[in-house]
Parts: sequence; C-alpha cells; structure tokens
Amino acid sequence: MTLIECGRSHLEAIRTIFNEAILNSTALYDYEPRTRETMQMWFEAKQAAGLPLLGLLDETGAFMGFGTYGPFRPHAAYQFSVEHSVYVDGRFRGRGAGRVLLEELIKRAVQQGRHMMIGVIDAENTASIALHERLGFQHCGSIRHAGYKFGRWLDLVLYQRLLESPI
Repeated sequence: MTLIECGRSHLEAIRTIFNEAILNSTALYDYEPRTRETMQMWFEAKQAAGLPLLGLLDETGAFMGFGTYGPFRPHAAYQFSVEHSVYVDGRFRGRGAGRVLLEELIKRAVQQGRHMMIGVIDAENTASIALHERLGFQHCGSIRHAGYKFGRWLDLVLYQRLLESPI
C-alpha cells in the first residue's frame, strides 16, 4: 500500500467512494450523491485550510480509500479539535487500509498542533468502532436517533483520542 497526498485527479475516485456510502450504507448520513462541483468546492476548502486529504493505493495503483479531517465545530475555542473521516472502497475493506489512513491522520493532527480527534460513527458500524478502539480512541458519548435513513432511526457514537499538543 502506498500513502499519497490527494490532488484534483483523485476527486472522482473519492466521489465514487462517498456516493457508494451515501446510497448503500449508514456510514454517511446524507441522502443525495455528491456532484463534481460539490467535490471541487470541498477539495478547495480543504486546501485553503491546510487540512490533509490522504489517499491509499494498492500495489497496482488502484485507489483504495481516503482520509481527512476538518474542524469539529466552527467556533474559535474548538480550533484544536478535529473530526476525522476515513472511507475505504468496498473492494479493499478488511485489508488494513482504514488503519493506515487513520494512523497517518493522527500523525498529521499532532504535527498541526491539534489536541483532540473525534470520530462520529454510526452505532452499528462495528468495524469502525473496533478500529478506533485499537488506535486508542475512547467512547465519549452516544446520540440516539441522531439521523433517519433507510426508513429507520440511526444512533451515533462518538470516539475521541487526546493528542500530545503544545498547549
């Protein structure tokens, strides 16, 4: 596996992964697939804010998945807290791609002086919960009926990891 910095050329692969999650899972609480225009704006916002957007390629160069983080909340006092996202193409799940991406995001967050990372996970996503626990994240809250998708209420769990930071 090869870790890369994603550029514009990776946006279609990222969009494909996002849209699969939107249409077929509760990993993302959206209803409408992402458009090319939406992805362009999302990418530009990541770049402007200096936020990481990492990708992972397999040995043949196929795009396996991506990870990023962004502000946890928009208010100034939250500037040291980030919410991360890791998505892996279904063809590559169970091969450690999510772990590689999340470990690198943790390193980047430390390098950027962040103090806390939080993952907001669908309560039924046992694979993501297990990954977070293996990497030192701790359950810090649950929100019942946070979303409604596929004709049912969805619960969220929050997992956080405190990081070594200069403050």
